[in-house]
Amino acid sequence: MLNMLLDGFEGNMTTSKWSKITKCSQDTAYQDILDLMDRRALQKDPAGGRSTSYTLAI
Repeated sequence: MLNMLLDGFEGNMTTSKWSKITKCSQDTAYQDILDLMDRRALQKDPAGGRSTSYTLAI
């Protein structure tokens, strides 16, 4: 997934998109995203709630 994001993923990355691309549950996608946020590889975009999205922390 990080390679996909580095190669110029278009649009916003959300947990639902993550789960569809990786073919995992949304809970697993959220855990993966939280792990990458802890490692400072991803950051949460300012909008929250149902429109929460994530981008690379460059």
